[in-house]
Amino acid sequence: MNKVFKIIMVASVSLMLSSFISQKQGTCSLTVQVSELRNSKGTVQFALYNREDAFPDEHYKKYFKKLTGEIVNGASSVTFENLPGGKYAVNILHDENNDGKIKKGIIFPKEGIGFSNFQSIGISNKPTFSKASFSVLSDKKIKVNIIYL
Repeated sequence: MNKVFKIIMVASVSLMLSSFISQKQGTCSLTVQVSELRNSKGTVQFALYNREDAFPDEHYKKYFKKLTGEIVNGASSVTFENLPGGKYAVNILHDENNDGKIKKGIIFPKEGIGFSNFQSIGISNKPTFSKASFSVLSDKKIKVNIIYL
């Protein structure tokens, strides 16, 4: 009985140490919040990017991770877990018709969009990874402004 107890204790300590070491190796979480949505229709897509050549991504195919958030009282948020430390950019779509795509008019989107570090977008202020990116080296929370054109 005493030998079994020692084996269980050694295994438990080993498991706790490996968990502690993996947490120290730079995995982080990123919580992204958006508010002031014009209505509570549909969902909000949160796409996370970690490469310059993938952003912006109008068709949502080159993202690193993507989560969908429910809308509650004109706001939504998600948390990306287990991220390695690094540079990231966020692209948000208020997907009012839940089709996973940006609904467009002749030129501009009809649904709300948002990019990290952007308060507005336009011809002279187009989103790029270098402008939208930010460092995540520990758990972080950001807010992204939703833009309706």
